[in-house]
Amino acid sequence: MANVIQVCDKCRHIRLKTAVAKLRKRVPDADIRIGCKNYCGPCAKYPFVFINGRYVRGETEDEVIEKALQYVK
Repeated sequence: MANVIQVCDKCRHIRLKTAVAKLRKRVPDADIRIGCKNYCGPCAKYPFVFINGRYVRGETEDEVIEKALQYVK
């Protein structure tokens, strides 16, 4: 089963280009979906991703990616 990772393209705390590259490198089989997640409250405060249906946030882009990796199938 493929991993589904969703990244908001409106989030001000994640550089989309670098975050997606890091995710693709760490989880090459992932289905990475980019677009607004309608999570504007948390999105305005923290970097976050959805991975396999779980909301994961961190203080930095690298921290959220590291935290998300524990949910990789």
